[in-house]
Amino acid sequence: MLKVLFVASEAVPFIKTGGLADVAGSLPKELQVQGLDVRVVIPKYSSIPEQYTSKMKHIYDGIVNVAWRQQFCGVKCLEYNGIKTYFIDNEQYFNRDALYGYDDDAERFSFFCRAVLEMLPQIDFIPDVIHCNDWHTGLVSVLLKAEYGQAELYSHIRTIYTIHNLKYQGVFAKEIMSDVLGLDWKHYNEGGLECDNCVNFMKGAIVYSDYITTVSETYAKEIQYPYYGEGLDGLLRDRWQYLQGIVNGIDYELYDPKTDKRIFANYDVTTIEKKAENKVKLQQQLGLPVRRDVPMLAIVARLVSAKGLDLIEHIIDELIQNEDVQLVVLGTGDREYEDLFRTLAWHYPTKVSANITFNNDLAHRIYAASDIFLMPSQYEPCGIGQLIALHYGSIPVVRETGGLKDTVHSYNKYSRVGNGFTFANYNAHEVLFSIKRALGYYSDSSIWEKVVINAMNSDYSWTQSAKQYKELYYRLKK
Repeated sequence: MLKVLFVASEAVPFIKTGGLADVAGSLPKELQVQGLDVRVVIPKYSSIPEQYTSKMKHIYDGIVNVAWRQQFCGVKCLEYNGIKTYFIDNEQYFNRDALYGYDDDAERFSFFCRAVLEMLPQIDFIPDVIHCNDWHTGLVSVLLKAEYGQAELYSHIRTIYTIHNLKYQGVFAKEIMSDVLGLDWKHYNEGGLECDNCVNFMKGAIVYSDYITTVSETYAKEIQYPYYGEGLDGLLRDRWQYLQGIVNGIDYELYDPKTDKRIFANYDVTTIEKKAENKVKLQQQLGLPVRRDVPMLAIVARLVSAKGLDLIEHIIDELIQNEDVQLVVLGTGDREYEDLFRTLAWHYPTKVSANITFNNDLAHRIYAASDIFLMPSQYEPCGIGQLIALHYGSIPVVRETGGLKDTVHSYNKYSRVGNGFTFANYNAHEVLFSIKRALGYYSDSSIWEKVVINAMNSDYSWTQSAKQYKELYYRLKK
């Protein structure tokens, strides 16, 4: 049985700040179903709930060298949903209010990456493949090639590195080469870690990993061009033969309107009429006029410009004034956009509900209640919101970029094929036209029902994506 160690900085259900945690929580589970021995390792943050920490088993305590420092390293383990997850413990690094954003992040995650490799002999699990994710784990591939791979125990291990978002690369002053990483300067001077006179963890992972994946086929192509490449497009073009896009999935056990306990009324593709009950109940909860007939638009996202909110800002007054709609917004982010939606709710209290917070229960209810899901992103490596929306029958309006292009296909009323509405250019007029097109079809119940059926029948579970990863793992081991 092929052994895989999945390394991430966060994982559901233990700790989450973004979509990476969903992937780390659900992809290993599906890989195990498909016959692999998969285990996960993340830091033991102090904010992991006590319901999990109280059940962790102590594995061992040891020392990890972080350049000239000798740091304590504890390893704990918890089996959850059939998957063993290991937790790297060091209170100096991980007993903090937040997961990221500290001046010593380079040291914290350098320690984590070394600790992952150091723990392998202690846990009696030597993987065939180590699957690393985003910059926080990028140094695993570097250390394996630069140091650990010389030892027999590690010599057969192969590495895959998944780019979830190329924008966040882990860039630090070059002085950390000696003071934190403890690596020979040749790894910097020969270009493996150097980028713009700094150390770049993500670049190191791209150079030193055996294979690179990213989270959709379109994004894998986009990042090889300067507009999306964030300064690494040349390197990615050089390694194109070792680069593959595999679209993310979602866990249909967590996101299933038929069984979801967070929503008001359960339904599936055979009982779509029950979906409207969720709209009525949400309208009551949020203080909006109770109307089954009004199309409810939704935004569930980080409120930042990358999500296309500058486009929404340009067209939202015209849309709300001229169309009979309701808009429900959930999220936090930049003050500019938080204030935008608060102001809209103040001006149009019967049409707009602005929920400037993070509330997972409310998110599920919005997916179940809404008719149209707005996601006009400037760029989107994969996106999870549109995948959840599709499964709940909330029809996405998206820009054709990254994973949005791969998962949402514009409805054609003649062929009756398509599960959403898309536009190509990053342009406010195009997003407005696409929303109005969706509203036009909404007014014809026979057409709209077909769009919803197509959406809910779209399969973005992890089954197919995990199969692609499984094939890749075995290919690496040949």
